[in-house]
Amino acid sequence: MGRNGSEIENLVVGDRKIIAVCPMTTDKKPVALLADILIQKGLRFLVHSPGSRNAPIIIAFGQSKKVKIFTVVDERSAAFFALGIALATGKTVALDCTSGTAALNYAPAIAEAYYQHIPLLVLTADRSPQFIDIGDGQTIRQENLFANYIKNSYTLPQSIDGIEDFTLAEKIINMAMNRTMDEAPGPVHINIPLDEPLYGVTETETKGNLILSTPFFSDSIGNFPEMLIEQWQSGNKLMVIGGQMNPDTQLNEVLKLLVEKHRAVILTETTSNLYHPDFIDVIDNVITAISPEEADDFKPDLLITLGGAVVSKMVKKFLRNHQPEHHWHISPSNEEMDTYFCLRGVIHSSATDALLTLANLPTHRSEHFKHLWLKKKLTTETKRENYLQHSAYSDLKVFKHILDQLPDTCLHLGNSTPVRYSQLFGCQPHLHYYSNRGVSGIDGQISTAAGFASVSASPNVLITGDLGFLYDSNGLLLLKHCPNLKIIVINNQGGGIFRFIPGPDTVPGFEQYFEAQHNLRLEFLTKAFNINYLYADSLQTVDEKVHDLLYGTRGTQVLEISTPAEKNAEVLRNYFKGLSNR
Repeated sequence: MGRNGSEIENLVVGDRKIIAVCPMTTDKKPVALLADILIQKGLRFLVHSPGSRNAPIIIAFGQSKKVKIFTVVDERSAAFFALGIALATGKTVALDCTSGTAALNYAPAIAEAYYQHIPLLVLTADRSPQFIDIGDGQTIRQENLFANYIKNSYTLPQSIDGIEDFTLAEKIINMAMNRTMDEAPGPVHINIPLDEPLYGVTETETKGNLILSTPFFSDSIGNFPEMLIEQWQSGNKLMVIGGQMNPDTQLNEVLKLLVEKHRAVILTETTSNLYHPDFIDVIDNVITAISPEEADDFKPDLLITLGGAVVSKMVKKFLRNHQPEHHWHISPSNEEMDTYFCLRGVIHSSATDALLTLANLPTHRSEHFKHLWLKKKLTTETKRENYLQHSAYSDLKVFKHILDQLPDTCLHLGNSTPVRYSQLFGCQPHLHYYSNRGVSGIDGQISTAAGFASVSASPNVLITGDLGFLYDSNGLLLLKHCPNLKIIVINNQGGGIFRFIPGPDTVPGFEQYFEAQHNLRLEFLTKAFNINYLYADSLQTVDEKVHDLLYGTRGTQVLEISTPAEKNAEVLRNYFKGLSNR
């Protein structure tokens, strides 16, 4: 018997006991086993949303000193917070919720994690099958709930009544955790049906004996396509485009080799986190300046792509209309990403290894194609600086003044206008850029940045729009976890992106139905969350308040910058018009 009179079971597998005396844990053996195996496999963060049905989960994990638990009431915010932690650490983060619509609120972040290849382990508590579709509260069909944007879904056995049940549960837990971190990391779902009572505890510990290591996936290339080698050596117009990626010093060095030795044109974005003076890191600026008559001169013979999604719609349109003869995509998970509708094949490898193979090939290539792109880049940079000197107060000018003041920083960019504006100024080597551009939804901007900042020792700055800020305002509850996060909100009184993209502003009722105009100030919202607030509405006050935000009072602060919606659109249109004047 235990200290409180509880009976100690001695279930034996081989010569090893799997139950032993321990501090109080849940009496739901499958959940206790889940916690034990995940902790043994290195899980260190759990984002928990309170509820009754998931009480056994938090009871099981709450006893461990190895797992840091964040309690987040709003499940949508919680999932993006977990995504931010996983993005910062590169490790699997678990999140758990109660049954019913709570799980549905995870969907936006799970979709984002799926397309960005971010490892999440989603634990959803559920009713027993006999309670589904009979009118019981907080009950929906939860099995395979995230089927279209999840790597795998599993259901944990409801009880462990013998060695077969135990072994099955062990295998499910191991497989689920391993799938989050294989060659294509991403979200995995475990649905956990639980009967009442839910709050029972026991002194006996359920120990997992089967700990399957994550399969090792070598970065080396198996069979490098001979066809690609021939195309690389015979092509005169080589182009590489980097999509969204985390900073990678080795990859950056290999790409420098391709520019310097092979005269390749390297197109990058801020969210590529790649930097070199000879990279074309202002894609929209350059493509705007390419006339229809010279478009074929800028079209590559061979295109190689790597990383995730590309922000620029201009480069997508350009290469879809002027397709290269050959397009290869590099993917560690063998993923076909036919962004430009001309994909010839996939290189199953890490980007660094694949490009190093090409970099080591002999070359006698002309520099004409490379110089053509670099000359256009230089021309547009000169035009940009001249235009900014004389342009009116607007989003564009505000972005320039913000970026000029940022120190070494993890810069989180809102998914609409902020990330697009950043592309116009190129990649700065002292900044690391992040944005939820896997799916590019409006949700979760504050919560993701807060999750990242909660485990980051670096300064973190989020630049977001007013609607994105309001949409994720529950994320402000999380700022207590990250005093190193500063938030800049560009408030242009509505959905400014709809003034820039062609079409919406010609529709009757534009302001009401697309732009969602408002005249809200954010001061009292931020103060309701006990957050320091700053405000600016001119270039002079922008410079002053950005400096105060970055170098003044310590702790989380929000700086609201008010800009004129109609003037923003006019300034940006004239900017691109000026770039296109040849």
